[in-house]
Amino acid sequence: MQHRGEIMEHAVRQSGYSLTKLTQRLGKSRRWIYHAFENPILSIEVILEIGKIIHHDFSDEIVDLKRYSAKIAEPLTSLQNQSENSIISQNEYWKNKYLLLLEKYNALLENRGTE
Repeated sequence: MQHRGEIMEHAVRQSGYSLTKLTQRLGKSRRWIYHAFENPILSIEVILEIGKIIHHDFSDEIVDLKRYSAKIAEPLTSLQNQSENSIISQNEYWKNKYLLLLEKYNALLENRGTE
C-alpha cells in the first residue's frame, strides 16, 4: 500500500513551496501539515487541494487517484455527449426566463413609482 502522506511530502518539498504559505492557503496549522505527511491514508481530496496549490499532478504517483478521477470524470463525459443543440436550447430557455423576470421587475418598479 502506498503511503500517501510521504508521497505528498516529497512533492511539496520538491516544489519549493513554503510550508508556512501552504498551511495559510489551506487554513491549517503547521502541525496539521506534519500530521498529514505522516498519514498513510491521507484523503484524496486533501491531496488534490494541495496539488492545486503547489501545481503538482499526483496521478502518476498515487494509484487510487486514477480511480477517483475516473469516477469524477463520468458525469463530465455525459455532459460532453449532449448535443450542441440541446445545450443551446437550454441556454435560450434560461435567457428567456431571465428576460421575462426582468420585464416583470421593471413593471413593478414603474407601478411603484406612479403610486
